[in-house]
Amino acid sequence: MSHDGHHSVVIPAPGPEFVPHTVAHHFDTPVQEFQAAKLGFWLFLATEILLFGGLFAAYFYYHETYAETFRVGGQQLDWQLGAVNTTVLLLSSWTMAMGVRSAQTSQKGKTLLFLGLTVLGALIFLGIKYVEYSAKNQHGLIVFSHLFDGYDQANKQLPWFQDYGGVMKDVPHGHLFFAIYLTMTAIHGLHVVIGAGLIIWVMKGAAKGRFHAGYFLPVDLVGLYWHLVDLIWIFLFPLLYLVP
Repeated sequence: MSHDGHHSVVIPAPGPEFVPHTVAHHFDTPVQEFQAAKLGFWLFLATEILLFGGLFAAYFYYHETYAETFRVGGQQLDWQLGAVNTTVLLLSSWTMAMGVRSAQTSQKGKTLLFLGLTVLGALIFLGIKYVEYSAKNQHGLIVFSHLFDGYDQANKQLPWFQDYGGVMKDVPHGHLFFAIYLTMTAIHGLHVVIGAGLIIWVMKGAAKGRFHAGYFLPVDLVGLYWHLVDLIWIFLFPLLYLVP
């Protein structure tokens, strides 16, 4: 019995390689624990949508105001690399779903395999994004070493936007597209890193046999988070790389 007078509810393990789960003392039943956690996590995901919703609103406003700037800026991105990353994330969404399903059916080996493949997808995505950022840095479109420097009054320019090739010189506020591009993709990239870290944490629990048909809540919730990360990129790719 727990300290508040509630009886502890233990979900039995389906086999010797798994660990029984004890329901938190402030829940009466496993169903209540699952539903409360699911509702709380959906509310958290709603705040994530609000965050990116503000960024998308800024994108559409400035795209409408400086359409030519965004069109020319979008041409400086490598849509093929963006398409590869889109494919990688879509595949990782499938492997994540399979990882959740494997946990639900007490398939420990498959759970670890599919979650590992999802982390691999995240690493490939981040590697390609590093290549893209390096190219932008090389061309002076995003000079990362001067990213947080103040406005250069003497030269009347932003230190992080040098545009060595002059590709944006004929459009107004040429830096604007790359400011929005970096903000949106960097925040999304941070979410990819966090998601990969959470999946690795879940893998550690899965390796210990914590997740099975009777208890798979953390795997399910991390899966929801990863699907949101994938969904946001599906919108970012056409808006940034295929600017109309």
